[in-house]
Amino acid sequence: MSLRTRNDFEQEEQARLAGYAALACRSKGRAVAEPEDPYRTIFQRDRDRILHSSAFRRLEYKTQVFVNHQGDYYRTRLTHSLEVAQIARAVCRSLRLNEDLAEAVALAHDLGHTPFGHAGEDVMSRLMKEHGGFEHNHQSYRVVTQLEERYAHSAGLNLSFEVLEGIVKHAGEYDAPRGISGFAAHEGYPSLEAQIVNLADEIAYTNHDLDDGLTSGMITLAGLATVPVWQEHVAAITTQGPTLSVKLLRHSAIRGLIRTCIVDLLEETTRRLADRHIATIDDIRTRGGDLAAFSTAFAARFMELKRYLFDHLYRHYRVERMAEKARGVVQALFESFQRNPRMLPTKYYERIRHDSARERHICDYIAGMTDRYAFEEHRRLFDPRERV
Repeated sequence: MSLRTRNDFEQEEQARLAGYAALACRSKGRAVAEPEDPYRTIFQRDRDRILHSSAFRRLEYKTQVFVNHQGDYYRTRLTHSLEVAQIARAVCRSLRLNEDLAEAVALAHDLGHTPFGHAGEDVMSRLMKEHGGFEHNHQSYRVVTQLEERYAHSAGLNLSFEVLEGIVKHAGEYDAPRGISGFAAHEGYPSLEAQIVNLADEIAYTNHDLDDGLTSGMITLAGLATVPVWQEHVAAITTQGPTLSVKLLRHSAIRGLIRTCIVDLLEETTRRLADRHIATIDDIRTRGGDLAAFSTAFAARFMELKRYLFDHLYRHYRVERMAEKARGVVQALFESFQRNPRMLPTKYYERIRHDSARERHICDYIAGMTDRYAFEEHRRLFDPRERV
């Protein structure tokens, strides 16, 4: 039995994938040229590089709504990224797109997030406003192109153009990507694989926030009964079989809702591909904006659920209290290092000594922290009894 090589995988892609899929053999390549791997395509190799990066491992202790110490059953940035990758792969498989590219973008899309989720990012954006700004897609790009130290021949992970483009142009409710040289909006729409990741992200975080909110007790099944799209899925379960426990009912309804999201996404994206006569990846890049989407009718119903979560979970007093603590920690750390950069770890202080971008290097240090490490660093700096 012969081994399957990179050439075999690339030939299989050409035979199996749609004409508008991103093929590994036609990648625009890496910023620093490297010999090809004999057994992995360029996108498979990128996925593996992301999985083995330090920034990816730190996602285990970075959270979005619930801070890490609040309970080990809540999702983290790591579990969220894995869920996004699973959904993206499933959708790409049905659309005959490149699953490896989608998975690589999905696994990397949150690498630049600060600790403490959106609360941390909000305060970092404010603190960096006069110093070049902060946006987590740009920070993810910075992580994989500069901050990761893995290879002697290049800074960062030296990922392919297509994966970097998917990171930079990741767009959604909480994302506002701006142009980076080589990836500006006027240079074309991203691959359909990258667009699928945008919607997979929305499906994943909405449904897992719903699950975590119910687990925490901050939202209830009774309250959600006012949300039609949720209640329809509950009703479909309760009328089909024996009475389920609250836990099983919750899991069954969420599983059904995720399935509904995916089916609607597949059907609407397929319709748009046909309506716009998309046949090649060049068609996507020139006139393929917003190809991956929910139908208008389902998007409106899904938005009702998201509004409910915003009003009753994201603005819950317990979440607001934790967010306020988080903002205080990030601001105190930033301002302390700004006043006295010599308190930074040697690696970051040395970077400041060699250029004038003091605040950017402070931002890099804090953005790379996990929730747990940020709390520990705060104690080391401000608790007189804590060892430094």
